[in-house]
Amino acid sequence: MPRPGSERRPVRTVALSCLGRLFGFEREDLSSWHCLVCLLNRPTDPASLSIFRFLFGMLMAVDITQERGLSHLDYKYLDGAPVCRFPLFNFLKPLPLDWMYLVYVIMFLGSLGIMLGFLYRLSCLMFISTYWYVFFLDKTTWNNHSYLYGLIGFQLSLMDANRYWSVDGLLSSRKRNAHVPLWNYTLLRAQIFIVYFIAGVKKLDADWVEGYSMQYLAHHWLFDPFKFILPVEMVSLLVVHGGGLMLDLSAGYLLFFDATRPVAFFFVSYFHCMNSQLFSIGMFAYTMLVTSLLFCYPDWPRRFFGHFPAFLKQVLPNVSAPLQPSPSCVYPKSSEVSAIPQRTSSTVLPSTPKLKHKLAAVFTILYLAEQLFLPYSHFITQGYNNWTNGLYGYSWDMMVHSRSHQHVKITYRDGKTGDVGYLNPGVFTQSKRWKDHGDMLKQYATCLSQQLPHYNISDPEIYFDIWVSINERFQQRIFDPSVDIVKAEWSPFKPNHWLMPLLVDLSPWRAKFQEIEQTLDNQTEIVFIADFPGLHLENYVSEDLGNTSVQVLQGQVSVEIVDEKKNYTLHPGEQMKLPAGAYHKVYTVSAEPSCYMYIYVNTTEAALQKNFTKLSELQERLRNGKTEPLPAELQPLLSEIENEGADLNATDPVVRLFLKRQRHMKEVKRRREASVLERFQRFSVKKYYMLRRGFLMTAIALRNLAFGLPPLEQLTQEVAYANMKEPGSEARHEESLKAEPGHEEL
Repeated sequence: MPRPGSERRPVRTVALSCLGRLFGFEREDLSSWHCLVCLLNRPTDPASLSIFRFLFGMLMAVDITQERGLSHLDYKYLDGAPVCRFPLFNFLKPLPLDWMYLVYVIMFLGSLGIMLGFLYRLSCLMFISTYWYVFFLDKTTWNNHSYLYGLIGFQLSLMDANRYWSVDGLLSSRKRNAHVPLWNYTLLRAQIFIVYFIAGVKKLDADWVEGYSMQYLAHHWLFDPFKFILPVEMVSLLVVHGGGLMLDLSAGYLLFFDATRPVAFFFVSYFHCMNSQLFSIGMFAYTMLVTSLLFCYPDWPRRFFGHFPAFLKQVLPNVSAPLQPSPSCVYPKSSEVSAIPQRTSSTVLPSTPKLKHKLAAVFTILYLAEQLFLPYSHFITQGYNNWTNGLYGYSWDMMVHSRSHQHVKITYRDGKTGDVGYLNPGVFTQSKRWKDHGDMLKQYATCLSQQLPHYNISDPEIYFDIWVSINERFQQRIFDPSVDIVKAEWSPFKPNHWLMPLLVDLSPWRAKFQEIEQTLDNQTEIVFIADFPGLHLENYVSEDLGNTSVQVLQGQVSVEIVDEKKNYTLHPGEQMKLPAGAYHKVYTVSAEPSCYMYIYVNTTEAALQKNFTKLSELQERLRNGKTEPLPAELQPLLSEIENEGADLNATDPVVRLFLKRQRHMKEVKRRREASVLERFQRFSVKKYYMLRRGFLMTAIALRNLAFGLPPLEQLTQEVAYANMKEPGSEARHEESLKAEPGHEEL
């Protein structure tokens, strides 16, 4: 992807045409294969590429300790634990735990080597080999940015990104400040362009355009400034969805041209800074900010670092050393050369493309063609298609789909005795993503069939009843609950016959959902259900839900109250109250899918909130000095006012829960109102103890590999020391605060 300023043309004295000024190449550069090879191998300043190499390696070193999971590796790969895993290829298995730590050490050292430009090719090989191994080990952690990291690491391994500001350059004068071929920049720029543009094309999906994909985001505090001029619904539609669509479609083009690049930098930086607060995406936002620099002139670091004081130039990149020619590039004929420094008078600059130059051009074209094809290759890998196409990660369909799960039931049947039982959803696994992907469901069922015989269940059959809502639609089944997934056929190249179709014809009901929800009070909840003819939903109404009813919206259903052994037929518009503390079944008896909704009030929670309101009013009166005699069970309210932070000694469970809730709310408020310095300190302490644990556990694992396992008592003490938490009470509040809106960004 040559572009304006792809280099500052030190090798030609001819004036650039309008095409050259806009795109960085002339029409003649595309007139033949020879000219195209010369264009892609044109000598270019290595400065920008090397700065990107340094920053990418640094971000990957941080990423390995966080999102790649070094700090909690022992939880994921604990030896001997009965865990179901989801590799891309079933023959891939994790190594023993201590060896997995060694894999991560190699990956970490590789990222440091990339950052420093030290033993560059070897460092790239160390990073990408271990990175892709860990990546393929677990499909449940796949996402677009993890895939992108692997792609960039692979690209860097083929590039000359150690020609500037690198240890290799210090050790070798041949590599120091040498030109790099233009295709090094072309490949990275085109990759980032594809990420943005394909992500925008995927957002042309009707669900995104109509504002259903990420509705919940508009309630985040980051969008509060927009709410001064727009209602929340319009913030969701215009800012979240409309703004995201326009930015993804236009970012690549805006970054491409000199005139629009400052505008692109502003919006792209704002976009990624917001994403860093909205989502738990590790280093992705910062990596994308770094990639924006690739679209600038390749010599921008020389001009940028040239403004720094002289005493810093010992550690900053060299800005004055002349560029050196490189055999990786193709140079113009000697008559056209005007400003290429010569290392020696005998240096022969390649002016005719050699085999390696042609192979580089072929690779660039084939790689970009493959990247343009992969997001639309789902007609080949049909076995990975569900309601959304393909394995999530390589399609750049970022945030286009949101899901919620209302009901998950796993039923097993003993193949010999016929006994039927139920499994806790998620047993033997730490992941939740298997619920949405047929290939993972097949792997999970196979794993369960291997684990259950250890619990005296022979030849188990496994059935899944999973209800999902995608982009605010009805909750509906995603897989056929009558199919034994253990014996079900699955192929990566054939559609899953046990995948239930998404009821897209019912999508217009979403507008009606919003109208219905607006008529409800704050204590009433509602769930919208759609089911297929001939199937039924078995459900249990908790005793806490003392006012639950089912109402039909479309089709016809028959409701069976299990204890009463009675059936009641309901037509559209009809409603029936359901008994609490009892099972019922809802059968779809119409020829078309049925649609109905559960309307319920958590009466226990409502009563609790009512008591909380009374206690809050009483506590406020006590705080204002209005003394009144209190029974013994309410005395802790007065103690809490006089001595905040004291141990809770309330005997009444409602009072105790109220006081815990009050403390929790104060802690949340304190965190939200904390100064920047306090937030930074809290962030730093948390990261320190996370990194501390990761490196201490790594040291223990490497010691075990080198010298063998120590006595169990010593190992227990070492792990306990690694698990040491930060001082204070922060850890006690961590789990409860995670559920609080606005906590993740703190």
